[in-house]
Amino acid sequence: MLRVGIVGGSGYTGSELIRLLVMHPEQVELVCVTSRSLAGQRVSHVLPNLRGLVDLTFENPDIEKIAGETDIVFLGLPHKFAMAFAPGFLDLGVKVIDFSADYLFKDVNFYEKWYQKHTSPHLLAEAVYGLPELHRAEIREASLVANPGCYPTGAIFALLPALESGVVETDGIIVDSKTGISGAGRTPSATTHFPNRYENFTAYKIGEHRHAPEMEQELGEAIGKGVSLCFVPHLVPMTRGILTTAYLKLSKSVSTKELLEIYSRRYEGEPFVRVLDEGEIPQTQAVRGSNFCDVGVKVLAERNLAVVVSAIDNLTKGASGAALQNMNILAGFDETAGLLSPGLMP
Repeated sequence: MLRVGIVGGSGYTGSELIRLLVMHPEQVELVCVTSRSLAGQRVSHVLPNLRGLVDLTFENPDIEKIAGETDIVFLGLPHKFAMAFAPGFLDLGVKVIDFSADYLFKDVNFYEKWYQKHTSPHLLAEAVYGLPELHRAEIREASLVANPGCYPTGAIFALLPALESGVVETDGIIVDSKTGISGAGRTPSATTHFPNRYENFTAYKIGEHRHAPEMEQELGEAIGKGVSLCFVPHLVPMTRGILTTAYLKLSKSVSTKELLEIYSRRYEGEPFVRVLDEGEIPQTQAVRGSNFCDVGVKVLAERNLAVVVSAIDNLTKGASGAALQNMNILAGFDETAGLLSPGLMP
């Protein structure tokens, strides 16, 4: 029996993770879910979709108590707060899958430039970036897995095969992503509450979003050279999903069919990346609620451009589904266990 706990389980990613865990086909027991703001309340009362499936009460986080009950802990906490918990769990022999940005970067100076001072920089070297399609072998041996950001997940899948193959330039890349409102978290704000989002479509943090350096780090490491991109995120009036459109300058003459073959070869055998046929374009509804990423490509030869589109669910493959995929690898389960549900088309 694999015993797991969730520290910070009241947000959208936490509730999605609980939903996935209760459907897991292996012997996985969710033994605790913490939330300081909801301590003492029944999980199924706060999250009524879990009624009859989860018989737990939100509790205050206690590292020693949780470590005594669990084998793996998910940290569903914002950056800065996660690093206050990860070292304690690791010292007590509990493996950690962290949803925050606290262990995504190898260079502490890079992290501190984009976030704040790091209180456990000694763990950065041992943390593994939790994208199995890039780091499956390292994840299998890891104690600390840094779950990728949702935007980087969609962008990396869109960009990786083209960059690895050398048919595109490594600079001048444009990554244009649209996300559902759930990506901003459960707590409403002036930007995310309904009257400001309904029938409203906005760009934000143009060229300044913290996920851009995460994309550049992982892509650069994968191809062994620097990658430079401009990332432009947008909020769209839908609940969940990310559609990413990437524009890359060609360095070699290649047709759409040839580029499609490059993507198909790269993702052959990857259970959650689906390369669409020529002429097909990914859509968010096809992956909504699933752990799949759909990818479509088109070459505009007269403009010397490759255009690649990817679609993921920001709460599943972009967060909780990826975390469960990492858990499966850590535990030695089939990587796809509990994650093969199709998207929720209407």
